[in-house]
Amino acid sequence: MADIGLVERRPEGRVERLLGGALELAAATLVAVETALLLAGIVARYVFHSSLVWSDELASVLFLWLAMLGAVVAFRRAEHMRMTALVAMAPAGLRGFLEAVAVAAPILFLLLLLHPAYDYAVEESFITTPAMEIPGSWRASALPVGVLLMLLVALVRLPRAAGWGRAAAALGVVALVAAGFWWAGPVFRPLGNLNLVIFFVGLVAATVLAGVPIAFCFGLATFGYLVLTTRVPTMVVVGRMDEGMSHLILLAVPLFIFLGSLIEMTGMARAMIRFLANLLGHVRGGLSYVLIGAMYLVSGISGAKAADMAAVAPVLFPEMRERGAKPGELVALLSATGAQTETVPPSLVLITIGSVTGVSIGALFTGGLLPGALLAVVLCGVVWWRHRGQSLAGAAKPGGREILRSFGFALPALALPFLIRAAVVEGVATATEVSTIGIAYAFIVGLLFYRQLDWSRLRPMLVDTAALSGAILLIIGAATAMAWALTQSGFSRQLAAVMAALPGGQAGFLAVSILAFVVLGSVLEGIPAIVLFGPLLFPIARDMGVHEVHYAMVVILSMGIGLFAPPFGVGYYAACAISRIGPDEGMRAIWGYMLALLLGTAVIAAIPWISIGFL
Repeated sequence: MADIGLVERRPEGRVERLLGGALELAAATLVAVETALLLAGIVARYVFHSSLVWSDELASVLFLWLAMLGAVVAFRRAEHMRMTALVAMAPAGLRGFLEAVAVAAPILFLLLLLHPAYDYAVEESFITTPAMEIPGSWRASALPVGVLLMLLVALVRLPRAAGWGRAAAALGVVALVAAGFWWAGPVFRPLGNLNLVIFFVGLVAATVLAGVPIAFCFGLATFGYLVLTTRVPTMVVVGRMDEGMSHLILLAVPLFIFLGSLIEMTGMARAMIRFLANLLGHVRGGLSYVLIGAMYLVSGISGAKAADMAAVAPVLFPEMRERGAKPGELVALLSATGAQTETVPPSLVLITIGSVTGVSIGALFTGGLLPGALLAVVLCGVVWWRHRGQSLAGAAKPGGREILRSFGFALPALALPFLIRAAVVEGVATATEVSTIGIAYAFIVGLLFYRQLDWSRLRPMLVDTAALSGAILLIIGAATAMAWALTQSGFSRQLAAVMAALPGGQAGFLAVSILAFVVLGSVLEGIPAIVLFGPLLFPIARDMGVHEVHYAMVVILSMGIGLFAPPFGVGYYAACAISRIGPDEGMRAIWGYMLALLLGTAVIAAIPWISIGFL
């Protein structure tokens, strides 16, 4: 979420604009190059029967640069994920100070990380890549360069965004807190696992609630824990971050985000929604059913929740308002469908959970379809109940010819989810590569069939893709380092023992997992919660006999409920921003949907076949 404007911001100077433009151009170019590179690999393999042995290696090198430059662009645009619910409720003066702290705290982490990142890049120079035979430092240099650029951006942005007075106060407070922790260092060492509570509960909670971007909350807690309570070299933090951000499967994140933007720009989403509206718009609550179905279909293409909601809401909401729908009901249902479709492939959460836990991405893609469909039925039940007395006076029923015409127009768009799934299942492309097939298909269909390809929007879309990807990947990197620190402390073994001792066996374990991930999804957002606790809890689930795909569905849906449930769920506020509806208006209407989703998740947890029956 973007920073809340609290003071009159000075306009950017010429040097700042030039630097920002250069960063955005570089990040956008990397997204385009990665797309072309992976698509070229597929074409070479299946058309010319000749593999490009260096393509994956080059893609991996460029991917870390994309992640770090994207993180810099996101930092410059104030788009790193953070919880602003409490900050927004604070008095104006305190709110301005907290906004300054949200920039000052990352400055501390970046200063601490800069030298270890440089040392790590130097160490990697002694490693040569097998295919291209280049030093590993070509890739690893992205880390110190990205850290340095973010530090420069933060130092420039802080006084411009908050004013010199607040900037100085925020830097002073952050420095005093850091000095206090350093001074208390000898006190921490004898405390043992109590340090986990101090750093990974207390410090993380304090910084998250203060509105500091989540990636930097994780990074500060991990750095402080390792430096003050262990003898582990600080370079390990950089190594763990590199490991978390460098999984090639995560390259699907920017590519699916870009694909989501493309389907909106080319008119594919609008064509699907028009067909569904013609099919169901004349029944009671018909457009609400259309919203549920459209989110299910669009999620199967884009994989990015913000892109899903942005593609659907502007098309449906004007007509729904004309038919008497209340604004609160609209944003409540949009948020509920966002949570409902978290398991619909190719969800970014599915890709992330597969990369951090080792669960097959293909199995997750197959297992996610039916749980999402079941929750769609549950939401339709709530819609039916709420609209059972609705007047149909203004709803005209289209004729069969019009329905068939809109179906024919939507058919190329409707085919895309099936094309993506077939490409993965048939082995034509990996889960990483398949998004490029979707991008190429969307380009061709948009250019030749829908004829709505707006070339002027491509560069902004690529920049937005890089920024959102960088924000997500930096969280994954920081959370990977944090999860490693928790594992090394022995916490994972203790957690396994506690979870195994829960009464009720599998049922008790699943019930506690649902409650835990509802809370974690609300406080930490979705992907950070998955990255941090997935590697700890999935081995426990396996030991207790819970199928890992079944457990993944339960965890993802629970996290989605927390992510879209007010007052803390960031997804709810994103839905409000996209809908241009105030958060207060949807507060009452959303709880019926959230209760229905929770009951549906309980059914999915109780019946494993829903998740694994088609594997």
